[in-house]
Amino acid sequence: MSNISFQTINWDAIEKAIHPGETGISFWQTLQLEELRIRIVEYSAGYLADHWCRKGHIVHCLEGSFDSELQNGDTFTLTRGMTYVVSDNLSSHRSRSANGVKLLIIDGNFLKNT
Repeated sequence: MSNISFQTINWDAIEKAIHPGETGISFWQTLQLEELRIRIVEYSAGYLADHWCRKGHIVHCLEGSFDSELQNGDTFTLTRGMTYVVSDNLSSHRSRSANGVKLLIIDGNFLKNT
């Protein structure tokens, strides 16, 4: 992984990109570094992801709550202050939020499952 010099992130200056879900909408603010992606992601009320994701993430719930559904049928509810971690290709998962949520999501090459 490449070195990252000290920097601050002003999230208010980063544009929100709209990503429709199967239902609802997500808004992504993304800082893309060489091998690291850092995002603030908000899901609207009634959001359901439009795909099963196999990418590794560190997901921290900043506000609200959401369910992380695994394709094997397991469901985990995360609320403010909770985090989940998964490496690439270790579980297919998708997010669902009944009332909306705000997340900090970090992913990159350090989560590759070798």
